Amino acid sequence: MAEVHRRQNESLEDMLKRFRRECAKDGIYAEIKKRRYYVPPSVRKKQKEAKKK
Repeated sequence: MAEVHRRQNESLEDMLKRFRRECAKDGIYAEIKKRRYYVPPSVRKKQKEAKKK
């Protein structure tokens, strides 16, 4: 989980920008996008096999 502490004399906007950058770097947004919808195991298996080709 991304964790950002407020620096001295730092605006809230700058802190939010750093937090978003950390989330992107950690792959949190990609993980959220991947887990947005439930994918049954059979479909996951088919997708994994198709990715190999």
